[in-house]
Amino acid sequence: MVTGGFLPDSPAVHIAAIIVATGVIWLGSGWLEESAERLSAYYGLPAVVQGSIVVAVGSSFPELASVVFTALAGVFDMGVGSIVGSAIFNVLVIPALSALGSEGDLETNRTLVYKEAQFYMIAVSAVVVTFALAVIYVPVGDGRALAGEITRPLAAIPLLLYGLYLFIQWQDVSDHEAEAYDGEIALRREWTKLAAGLGLILVAVEQLVGSVDSLSATVGIPEFLAGVTIVAAATSLPDTLVSVRTARDDRALTSLGNVFGSNTFDLLVAIPVGVMLVGTLAVDFAVAVPMLGVLTLATVVLFAFLRTDLSLSNAESYVLLAAYVLFVVWIVAETAGVTGFLKTG
Repeated sequence: MVTGGFLPDSPAVHIAAIIVATGVIWLGSGWLEESAERLSAYYGLPAVVQGSIVVAVGSSFPELASVVFTALAGVFDMGVGSIVGSAIFNVLVIPALSALGSEGDLETNRTLVYKEAQFYMIAVSAVVVTFALAVIYVPVGDGRALAGEITRPLAAIPLLLYGLYLFIQWQDVSDHEAEAYDGEIALRREWTKLAAGLGLILVAVEQLVGSVDSLSATVGIPEFLAGVTIVAAATSLPDTLVSVRTARDDRALTSLGNVFGSNTFDLLVAIPVGVMLVGTLAVDFAVAVPMLGVLTLATVVLFAFLRTDLSLSNAESYVLLAAYVLFVVWIVAETAGVTGFLKTG
């Protein structure tokens, strides 16, 4: 039992466990983010790199942990669903809440729009291509015409692309002339706090995945859809808090860099790491492509809003929130059998 055998294996207990695990994820991510930001300032990283690499990888650790634990538990579809659902949440909800929580419009610049946003769009395309190659060259022989297996060699494709992303960021750090850090920092304490945050997240995500798996089996929700909704929302909480807080502190570049960097990491690293652990991942193109299509559309809308006057206004933020509400309504309709765009069965 995911509750350790001390509590009954009932829906009420699992719902309570999900709430508690989400709170622990929030606490651990807060420790991780605070230490990551202080260390980034100490080492003189540019704001965009700080948001897209250090803060993004830290706040994406819940998603990575969810993929690892779902892979080990044999419910990898839930892990993949959590990555796609989290990416949609990040693109539509987090920038909107960050803009609404800041004073005036959320400002950006050409570097973030043309480098971070466009590379993220390339990351989405790379995942689609990897899935397509799996369907074409490693088809699943269970009667599903659009299903294939992502093998370790195929999973290396997005990992290599993320290596290119890191190289580009390293070049930016090399070109950046940072101001000397004039504050005080206890390096050992900050690194210890970062490690403790990672530990809390690992424990909480393991419990979260187990409880969601039990609930989805009881209610009859497909693993992929459970990941898209419940797990995705819980693991996106750290990204939300970090981006809103940095936007309020007048650090819009770090806030938006966290959004794009987190999604790039989730798509190019988290999913391939799960494949590397389990060996293969059976992917159903009929389910994955419509979801990635929604993610692509959401990304294009956000990109267009950010490029307009290089800012995100309150009106545009409400449009993004409304789009996410429509997405949730669609997922509920799919689960209830009202619509049938996702061929889950």
